[in-house]
Parts: sequence; C-alpha cells; structure tokens
Amino acid sequence: MLKIGLTGGIGSGKTYVSNVFRGLGIPVFEADKKARELMENLPELKESIKGLFGDRAYTNGNLNRKYISSLVFNDSSLLDHLNAIVHPVVKDHFIKWSVKYQDDCPYVIEEAALLFESGSAKLMHYNIFVKASLPCRIRRVMERDHVSRDEVLARIKRQMNDNEKEKLSDFIIYNDNEQMIVRQIVDLHNTFLKPSCTIVRKR
Repeated sequence: MLKIGLTGGIGSGKTYVSNVFRGLGIPVFEADKKARELMENLPELKESIKGLFGDRAYTNGNLNRKYISSLVFNDSSLLDHLNAIVHPVVKDHFIKWSVKYQDDCPYVIEEAALLFESGSAKLMHYNIFVKASLPCRIRRVMERDHVSRDEVLARIKRQMNDNEKEKLSDFIIYNDNEQMIVRQIVDLHNTFLKPSCTIVRKR
C-alpha cells in the first residue's frame, strides 16, 4: 500500500483536493484536524503544552487557541517547540491509522499543511503539492475567513515558501481556476493504482 502526502499553502485548495480523493474511495488522514483533536484530548500532550505555555494554555479543559496564537505569532522558537511536541504524536497516529487500510486500499493520503516541516513527508512514498497563484490564494482566504489582505499575507509569510515545497514534491496539482483540477486528480489516482514499479513522476 502506498502512502501519499498532500500539502499546499493556505488558500491553495488542498482540502478540496483531498475531498475529491476521498470521493474516489481513498482514505484521507487530516493531520491538522487530528493535531487539534489530540491537543484537546490527549492527557500527556496537554501536560506538555501546559509545560510550555503555562496553565492559561487551557480554559475549562479546552485549548486556548487565541492565547497560544498570540504567543507564537512573533516567536518562531516557541512555535518550533510546540511543533516538536505535537508533530511526533500526530505522526504516530498516522502510522497506526494507515495500518487499518493496508489490506484493502491501494493507497492512503495524509493531508497536512506542515507535511515537510513536520518530517511526515519522509514517511510517504510520494508527495503532492497543490499549487495556486498568490492573488488567487489571497482572495480565497479573505472570502473564507473574512480577514484583511494583510492578515492573509502575514499567514502566508509564516509558512514554508511555496517554491521550496514544490521542489520537494513529486507531483504538482494546479488549482488556479485555469487548469482542470478534477482531471488532474483522477489522472494521479489512476497512476497510483498501477503497480508501484511502473509509476513515473510527473514533473
């Protein structure tokens, strides 16, 4: 069974892409969603986060996202420490999750915003990068999250450069409203259904 990583910058449309794969019958592990779930519910992880941010990291047992975001926004080292706590736990859950499908599925997908930064990409046989133009991404996030252009740009600046992600990826899906995105996804799906020895990277 192949393990496929799927990533893209904010506003690139990676969630839409993962939903299309899911519609094709492919299991998708949402790493970001799982991270939030574990930060809320896993006792040992909660204690580690409290050790990093203090008791204010949780309010009535719920993760105080606003407080934590305010601390890590301008402190990259603090964000690195948080990621170092959370990413290994999420990675372990992905490995256990994927085992459930090894006899029934030709491949599974991990969708993760920080696929390369977390080291999860190294677990994958292939990695897909969803690419969209900067103006398109800005517009999408502004409409989706009702935030200013400057806020979107600030979020983008905190992520790994798209050019670096593209270089590290094996396949690119273009989602700029000019390419036929579903056709691209179906073509990749059919490629992954082939025996792994026949896969040719489409770069």
